[in-house]
Amino acid sequence: MKLSSQRQGEAYLIGCILLWSAFPIFAQLSYSGVSPFTSLAVSSFFSAVFFATVLTIRRRWKELLHTQALLYSLYSTFFIGIIYYLLYFLSLRYSSAGNVSILALSEAFFSFLLFHIWHKEYIPKVHIYGASLILLGAVIVLVPSVTTLSVGDVLILVASAIVPFGNLYVQKARKLVHTETIIFVRAAVGSVVIFVFSYLFHVASPFPQIIHSLPILVVNGVFILGLSTIMWVEGIHRVPVTKGNAMGSLGPLITLLLAWIIFKTSPTSWQLLSFIPMFIGVMLISKKVSNT
Repeated sequence: MKLSSQRQGEAYLIGCILLWSAFPIFAQLSYSGVSPFTSLAVSSFFSAVFFATVLTIRRRWKELLHTQALLYSLYSTFFIGIIYYLLYFLSLRYSSAGNVSILALSEAFFSFLLFHIWHKEYIPKVHIYGASLILLGAVIVLVPSVTTLSVGDVLILVASAIVPFGNLYVQKARKLVHTETIIFVRAAVGSVVIFVFSYLFHVASPFPQIIHSLPILVVNGVFILGLSTIMWVEGIHRVPVTKGNAMGSLGPLITLLLAWIIFKTSPTSWQLLSFIPMFIGVMLISKKVSNT
């Protein structure tokens, strides 16, 4: 039986959530050998190689000549491939994988601001309640470090505020070209920019350390920055971004479980408590309501 477009989108998003939940874990594992800048640059490079292979197999290199799509892809690269990923990787250097995965849910709140308030669309009360609950969840996570606010927590909140702008341009580009073209541009340009940035500011890791961490960096690039990104873009091409965020709200539970298994760090009571309003808030903010 052929799945409807919406069901296909939901299936893509489920696959993305499962892979992306492991992202904070693999990123932190890579930091034992390389810096966050090097981890991001090398992971993006392998992601670019992955998408170059896909473009070759599907014979879609000519899509790079589509000027408008290329422009949208470059905009999304700036917001997601450079700024968002850089802040995300750095946040994992200074905060726990659990905190980062939970606070990343605030992306739904910022998407709500972008697509409803900035665009001056009708805002149902249920969405306002949802946005308030997401903010409450973020505050609960930050309570233990209120006297000495974690740099990592601040970075992931800033990153979550930026990524909706990137998703906006991804959606525009996807109407003109295929997913692999958009993400190839993001990965290729992003890796070069981060490489240059890391060398200019002397934060690049030595080559032997890169080789030592290569297996994790390949997994990060191919499966998480690569395959999961395809699933995300294909998903939000078929269903609204806000619904994608709602489905992704279960991701932190998987991340907390993986962190407990791999790092032996059990979830804190604050993390578990914050997840409740965050989860309910994301579900409410994604609820489809008629404009009455």
